[in-house]
Amino acid sequence: MKPFILLIAGLLAATTALAGPRVELVTNMGTLEVELNEEAAPASVANFLRYVDDGSYNNSLFHRLIPGFVVQGGGFNTDHEPLPTHAPVINESGNGLSNLTGTIAMARTQDPDSATRQFYINLGDNLALDGGRKAGYTVFGKVIDGEQVLQQMARVPTGMNLKLRARDVPEQNIILQQVRRLDDGGATH
Repeated sequence: MKPFILLIAGLLAATTALAGPRVELVTNMGTLEVELNEEAAPASVANFLRYVDDGSYNNSLFHRLIPGFVVQGGGFNTDHEPLPTHAPVINESGNGLSNLTGTIAMARTQDPDSATRQFYINLGDNLALDGGRKAGYTVFGKVIDGEQVLQQMARVPTGMNLKLRARDVPEQNIILQQVRRLDDGGATH
């Protein structure tokens, strides 16, 4: 019996050791917690954490919302002006992670290697974003707490925003008030 218990304890320790960095996203609608997957998407995680650590996600917007599809943010301030970016990261969409409900992924242009600061959270299973013959969109983590906040966000009415020249913009600002890393005990860095 003891070898079985040791095996289970070892498996639990290995599972815990694989848990990636956790980040708290405090919004004006509630708090989300995401766990990042450094093993599957090291460049995307490092990129995201660079923006977290430099504080530039604070007081930015979720500027795009399509219920059942995605809520996208991190690229604009509360006046809908673009925020500065670092160099783009390589596309890691072939990493085995899928654009399933509650996962977080990098937004990009038509160029597969163009992701900078904008990210999205899947509000539905969006397997078409995974790619296949051509590059998809890199999933680099998942929401582990705050599903009710995502559901609340999905109910915000959207429309056309002339400043952004974009549709699907929330009519009421969804603000990322503070984004910060969490350590193993839930305390902030």
